Amino acid sequence: MVMSDISISEFKAKCLGLIEQVQKTRQPLRITRHGRPVAEVIPVGPDRSRKFVGDMVGTAKIVGDIVSPVIELEDIEAYRD
Repeated sequence: MVMSDISISEFKAKCLGLIEQVQKTRQPLRITRHGRPVAEVIPVGPDRSRKFVGDMVGTAKIVGDIVSPVIELEDIEAYRD
């Protein structure tokens, strides 16, 4: 991922267009003041907010016994006589 540099004064003049460019190209933008980085504009990640309760139904897969203990009951000290 190549990050472009832009001066803070140029960013101020073209802010809305530059933000739209970052959104479309998915390429980050570094804002500099006197050649030193002060901020970065990065594209937002995928929307991971939950829409409603139960929206993850069907996304998991049970691959084993989820009820039985993973070790023998005799190996648990509290169960020993």
